[in-house]
Amino acid sequence: MQNQGFLQRFFKLEQHGTTVKTEIIAGITTFLTMVYIVFVNPSILGVAGMDSQSVFITTALIAAFGSIFMGLFANLPVALAPAMGLNAFFAYTVVSKLGLSWQVGMGTIFWGAVGLFLLTLFQVRYWLIASIPTSLRVGITAGIGLFIALMGFQNSGIVVASPATLVTLGNLYSSQVLLAILGFFIIVILASRNIHAAVLVSIAVVTALSLLLGNVEYNGVFSMPPSVSNVVGQVDLSGALDVALLGIIFSFMLVNLFDSSGTLLGVTEKAGLADEQGRFPKMKQALLVDSISSVSGAYIGTSSVTAYIESSSGVSVGGRTGLTAVVTGILFLLVIFLSPLAGLVPLYATAGALIYVGILMSSSLIKVRWDDLTEATPAFITAALMPFTYSITEGIAFGFISYCVMKVCTGKVKAVSIPVWVVSVLFLVKIIFIDKGIMH
Repeated sequence: MQNQGFLQRFFKLEQHGTTVKTEIIAGITTFLTMVYIVFVNPSILGVAGMDSQSVFITTALIAAFGSIFMGLFANLPVALAPAMGLNAFFAYTVVSKLGLSWQVGMGTIFWGAVGLFLLTLFQVRYWLIASIPTSLRVGITAGIGLFIALMGFQNSGIVVASPATLVTLGNLYSSQVLLAILGFFIIVILASRNIHAAVLVSIAVVTALSLLLGNVEYNGVFSMPPSVSNVVGQVDLSGALDVALLGIIFSFMLVNLFDSSGTLLGVTEKAGLADEQGRFPKMKQALLVDSISSVSGAYIGTSSVTAYIESSSGVSVGGRTGLTAVVTGILFLLVIFLSPLAGLVPLYATAGALIYVGILMSSSLIKVRWDDLTEATPAFITAALMPFTYSITEGIAFGFISYCVMKVCTGKVKAVSIPVWVVSVLFLVKIIFIDKGIMH
């Protein structure tokens, strides 16, 4: 009872109309909806050559401490973890496509996170967000969703390379493809029935079936956490400070800026904590925790850390304070003793989760004013070029440039804000001078 009294006072539970029991349930709910990241992140970063068991541990650790600090310092029911989308961009584009080492690639994430931290520290973060038009913000979100979905289709074997048509349908008679399809439908059916742990259930079912079919090897469930020295602190900070990589660094910063800030606004609004201007209590502390977590995450070997929209599941069952986030963080700490599971989960078992996330992110396209070509064109170009060029950076670049072209050439130059001009010019410089030098 004494502990409950302390929790009541520290988290101001009564003031927020909640109880310790409600907050614990909310924390468990949030955890169940987002714990899939400890399986998905290692499988994606493993493509870049990183040790999957080590990434499993660092993913759980940064999710734990980021969520706990958000709860303690900002008193918000918002959990943090490595961002979906940016992990795929890092593994499949920055490392696999461009041929960089994962250490240098992680360095670009680090410097992008430092940029986000500076924008937060000097309080220009929300000014930037307010200055970027909806069509570009939506295009970026949807494009990342389509990019993630492409990774899911590729990892499942549903989509494969073709010399004639670039991509084509894979072997639908393969057990791995069939299991991936099963996993996807488990997710969307359970999610449509409001079952919060849909993704976790899907990964568990597909992995269990893979084990029965002999596709994976069982090495136990529980163990002491393995050493993470092969990823922690291995980031190449100097190697990432290459002029040719500035566009990638900028893309990591820009995407994390929209992703995390938008999620914080969405979750706090659903919890009834945000006002009409989108401001919420301890907003400065929340933004600092989120940006510092992103810098820390890159240093210990995970992709950019962000606030998770899955936090809204905890809010939906009554979570209103930081105690929800603290409970979620504690559960992530316990996960580090399950590291053998990281090697047990096959890549195709997480493919359904990627396609599902793609659906959720692409749904934002409904916000585009499709009857206005000056808005629809940049949104479409941004979203379409990300999967078609296999690069989030190129999608953002051509989206911003096309926005300026459309507005200027239709007499709507005043609609282009200063930040949009700055970003567009920077990307033009990159395309004309930096990319040209690399290609030649």
